[in-house]
Amino acid sequence: MRTKSGTLTDQELEIMKVIWETDSVRVRDVYEKLRAKRKIAYTTVMTMMNILEQKGHLTKSDGERAYQYRSTRSRKKVLRDMVREFVNRVFNGSADPLLVHLVEDKKLSGKDLAEIRGMIRKALNRKDSR
Repeated sequence: MRTKSGTLTDQELEIMKVIWETDSVRVRDVYEKLRAKRKIAYTTVMTMMNILEQKGHLTKSDGERAYQYRSTRSRKKVLRDMVREFVNRVFNGSADPLLVHLVEDKKLSGKDLAEIRGMIRKALNRKDSR
């Protein structure tokens, strides 16, 4: 049996990205944003947002005419948890093989590599100052 995962499905993540763009949204707001990109049913969006609420990713409150939904978790926290779960599942908890793969895949731009170098320098400086 599959263990319960905190990772969002593709469709849940797509909805959360719309919600993170603003403070509070209605199902209709999310539906219209997604509908501009691809065909999707209003009821699908409504069902997915209810599921996200049940999972604890959203909270809803009464609005004038419709429920208003807000994210309960920041984009940064959700994405960090998703990456951590991916690294644990695919690379047995070690990020090294992931980084090696990204560098060897040659899909990182010079800007990406410079940013990674900067992050490594900051991490090393923090470690040295302890």
